[in-house]
Amino acid sequence: MMDALPAILIATLVAGTPLVYAALGELVVEKSGVLNLGVEGMMLTGAIAAFATAHATGNLWLGVAVGCVAGAALAFVFAVLTLGLKANQVASGLALAIFGAGFSAFLGKSYVGVALPQEASIFTEVIGAIPLIGPWLAQLHPLVYLSWLVFFGVFRFLYGTQAGLALRAIGESPASAHSLGYSVNTVRLLALLFGGAMAGIAGAYLALVYTSLWVEGLTAGRGWIALALVVFATWRPERVLLGAYLFGGVTTAQLFAQGAGVPVPPEFMSSLPYLATIVVLVLISRNPMLLQLNAPASLGKPFHGEA
Repeated sequence: MMDALPAILIATLVAGTPLVYAALGELVVEKSGVLNLGVEGMMLTGAIAAFATAHATGNLWLGVAVGCVAGAALAFVFAVLTLGLKANQVASGLALAIFGAGFSAFLGKSYVGVALPQEASIFTEVIGAIPLIGPWLAQLHPLVYLSWLVFFGVFRFLYGTQAGLALRAIGESPASAHSLGYSVNTVRLLALLFGGAMAGIAGAYLALVYTSLWVEGLTAGRGWIALALVVFATWRPERVLLGAYLFGGVTTAQLFAQGAGVPVPPEFMSSLPYLATIVVLVLISRNPMLLQLNAPASLGKPFHGEA
């Protein structure tokens, strides 16, 4: 068991990384008072954009950049609908998720079953040269390390900068923030673009690193898990990081259980991440006071104070 522990930890980090990106992005969005349920659609759009670009150019990092832009572009559409046209945020988010799923399936028809080659990078070789732990750390893609930088950046931004304080103030009381001179819709637009970009990177990671091939519905509901994770974490970034790896561990448990010969149906093991999501949400819902104390007060409510 001790020999398998490093492999389990590495697999957990690898599986949890897309949730780190997507959930941190959605956390910033919800901290601004906007509820975007379209994370799944943005992840899928970012995934197909990244895969098509990497396949055409052979450049993985260019694929990641295009996936990031694709996710942000879809978030901009959501912003136009909800901030500009004052459309219902829940309905718009669901429409975004459905559109992203259909759009990615349409664009990805010619890529189904196509695999991308994996190439060793200088970064991996340098990390691998570290004594003892180097061979294990070299199994982690640079995007995994980048997700940690994103986490520290988000934490620092929210709780250590004036801009982060303004964003949280808008999430709590947009009218008060507007009276102090803050442009509520501008801040919310920037938060949405960031959230979309992070969802796009999460999708790109799944397509280019985690699977290295394209299949329809590649995200397998991870966008919805990321949404639940924000609630599970009570809108705290450090809990988002912990929760993402917790769900990552549940995801990889099925592989290690099957390898160990545990007599459990594989269908049940595959459903564990989603069962865990439901259980967590039920447990949290039993304490509505906890949600009320931590959720942004204006979450999901449109602001009509700006033209």
